[in-house]
Amino acid sequence: MEVNSNSIKRICVFCGSRLGARPVYTEMAQKLGKTMVSQGIGLVYGGGSIGLMGVIADAVLKENGEVIGVIPKALSSREFAHQGLTELRFVSSMHERKAMMVELSDAFIAMPGGFGTFDELFEIITWAQLGIHIKPIGLLNVEKYFDLLLKFVNYVLQERFIQTKHRQLFTVSHDPEKLLHELIHCKRGKRLPQFINWNET
Repeated sequence: MEVNSNSIKRICVFCGSRLGARPVYTEMAQKLGKTMVSQGIGLVYGGGSIGLMGVIADAVLKENGEVIGVIPKALSSREFAHQGLTELRFVSSMHERKAMMVELSDAFIAMPGGFGTFDELFEIITWAQLGIHIKPIGLLNVEKYFDLLLKFVNYVLQERFIQTKHRQLFTVSHDPEKLLHELIHCKRGKRLPQFINWNET
């Protein structure tokens, strides 16, 4: 494992509690986990042992990387809380789960997933827009999974409900290595405003 000389020590990965329809989703989750460990980066995630959540956790653990799971007590049986993690933290609510994952992480990556993944992704982008955090955000666009979502975001931009600088709060790549490189080397102070001018159109 390489010595981590960058400012990113842990990345929070949002992803599905299902495996999805195609093997490529599993393959890319495994590749992302292995690549993170090669860069000396630990994983923070939702704490489950099923779906892509379990796949990426197992991939990081297999390479002797750090994995911290955060899961609400009420979901520990439904999502089958992973018992082999470096650390598993139980919280009382989904809100507390997301807040703790943000606190523990230096950057965020969204992989393919469902409503829960979209909820986590958009909340973390919204927090960035509001200046609550200045941590880089990335989408791992496996087999163009997020293409329609990105098309909709561009439509929202066109209709002036968001600004160009807010669309630039996250980066997109189909390759885990390239995405990690972008997150590690992004100029966070320039990419993310410290405050929002609410009168700006």
